[in-house]
Amino acid sequence: MHLWNPPHCGDIDMRIARDGTWFYLGTPIGRPAMVRLFSTILRKDPDGYVLVTPVEKVGIAVDDAPFVAVDVEAGGGALTFRTNVDEEVTAGPDHPIRVERDRDTGEPSPYILVRANLEALIDRKTFYRLVDLGEVRGHEGADWFGVTSQGTFFPIIPAAELPD
Repeated sequence: MHLWNPPHCGDIDMRIARDGTWFYLGTPIGRPAMVRLFSTILRKDPDGYVLVTPVEKVGIAVDDAPFVAVDVEAGGGALTFRTNVDEEVTAGPDHPIRVERDRDTGEPSPYILVRANLEALIDRKTFYRLVDLGEVRGHEGADWFGVTSQGTFFPIIPAAELPD
């Protein structure tokens, strides 16, 4: 699918909300199997998010990330996430975790790369579970609080900014 390059046929009225809900014509898509099917043909191109088939591609709107990581399992030195479309991804060099912080509030928005330019926003409860697994380590010349998966350290916040 990532190699398909059919003509762009315009945009359709489909949107993925920040909480992972898919909408079509303003109405939530209530069938999980349909959402999973659409998720398998989703791609992020330089111009935005598209659904791609062998014969056409159409643009859709995505409020934040197209997926939401709704659970994490820790074991064997790895963190394995499950998304809202029942896809599993293990954090590591090929699937990094990153955390953006709001400039005004400092509130974190954590993400994990699921596949080719498609990320999952890590939901609040799952992020709290990650924080429970965190540790302080040296990273790029400073101490950072973060998590490790498959031997890769993912920084979350500078250790100096941790609350007492």
